[in-house]
Amino acid sequence: MAEKRVDVAIIGSGTAGLNATSKVGPAGKSFVLINGGEPGTTCARVGCMPSKALIQVAEDYHRRTHLGRYGVDGHEELKIDLPEAMEHVQDMRDTFVDRVLSNSTDNMGERFIEAYARFVDPHTLELDNGDRVVADKIVIATGSRPVVPEAWQAFGDKVITTDSFFEQEDLPESLAVVGLGVIGLELGQSLARLDVKVTGFDAAESIGGATDPEVVKTALEIMQRSFDIHLGQPVEISEEGDKLRVSAGDNAVVVDTVLCAIGRTPNLQGLALENSGLELDERGIPLFNRNTMQCGDSHIFIAGDLNGERPILHEAGDEGKIAGFNAASDSVQGFKRKLPLAINFCDPNICLAGARYDELDLATTAIGEVKLAPVGRAMIMGQNRGVIRVYADKASGKMLGSEMISVRGENLAHLLNWAITQGLTVGDLIRMPFYHPVIEEALQAALNNLYAQVEAKNEGAIKELYPL
Repeated sequence: MAEKRVDVAIIGSGTAGLNATSKVGPAGKSFVLINGGEPGTTCARVGCMPSKALIQVAEDYHRRTHLGRYGVDGHEELKIDLPEAMEHVQDMRDTFVDRVLSNSTDNMGERFIEAYARFVDPHTLELDNGDRVVADKIVIATGSRPVVPEAWQAFGDKVITTDSFFEQEDLPESLAVVGLGVIGLELGQSLARLDVKVTGFDAAESIGGATDPEVVKTALEIMQRSFDIHLGQPVEISEEGDKLRVSAGDNAVVVDTVLCAIGRTPNLQGLALENSGLELDERGIPLFNRNTMQCGDSHIFIAGDLNGERPILHEAGDEGKIAGFNAASDSVQGFKRKLPLAINFCDPNICLAGARYDELDLATTAIGEVKLAPVGRAMIMGQNRGVIRVYADKASGKMLGSEMISVRGENLAHLLNWAITQGLTVGDLIRMPFYHPVIEEALQAALNNLYAQVEAKNEGAIKELYPL
């Protein structure tokens, strides 16, 4: 048994762990990065990137349904080779993973250890090969894995997850998506556009992460044009011949495969956190400060999807940097976290920027709205479906947040997030130029609707230039 002593030990080589090393190494601290299982980030292997590759294939193929209006003959006869399409997605995935590895762990030499680690005591980690690492500071960034109910595991490879989906060489004729959050909705719509018979289920009453009732209603109306959706009932699965029966309340469907997308759970198994000396919550996750990533007042820090707070790549990256910075420092420093930003890359995009609807004090909040139906650029694109909702403090006019389902919502959400981060008011935003014809004109209309409801108005010459 060998023992290695370092200043910092980082467990997990995903986005959070890699970003932690970017702060520890330059600080001159000795470190090891320990990773059990496949290296490469969740985003590159089974998340953001391969899903977007599939979405792009599906969008391009779906465009054939619009070609008839432009006088293109034979568009209905176009058929996709699904094994070839999946091979393309996998090739893209492998490229992204190789790029991550070539820029990170491939260059770390002995500092990168491929093994599973468990706590022996607060400073000592035992690896599954019997070696030990003793560290002054430790960063836990072991990520998460898909949740599959124990009863469903008996159905074997007929129930797949996002971790196994991108290994499929072909697609089934029929599939049920259980869980219509971000990844479930994205993949469900994409598979439906690739001629798979898709049915969606979710025990919740909303889809895509939206909380605004108008956005939820509009999103459901739009998405049901792509595939059948059943909400608000718990889902049960049973075998029916060589297929699976998926039922929720009075709704049932028999399918070849079930894609289970009901969420992810922290990778805590095997860490033996009971030996770490940390206080754990009811889920077994160490209690931590989200501005320092420090667990209690200990020498241990936590970052990334493991903590279950903001399972999004840029948040995991920030948390890794914060944890790494503090693990490499003599004192612990707090950092202001970024304003929330969430984007569902379904078509149209479902986006949240800043405060969500369910976080608002409706008594003090003004709400602006525009529907995409009459927006000129959206009409030309054939994508004039959706709604944009923007929120501001009723008295001061300060922008608070937004929810939307809109074409190019990914861009509008960034603009709004940046504006809210800068503390701008709705009046500040309507002073900005809006070109014609662009999708941003839809946002301009929503802001004008919002401006009419707030008490604070622009003053002086600007007010005369832009009267309402």
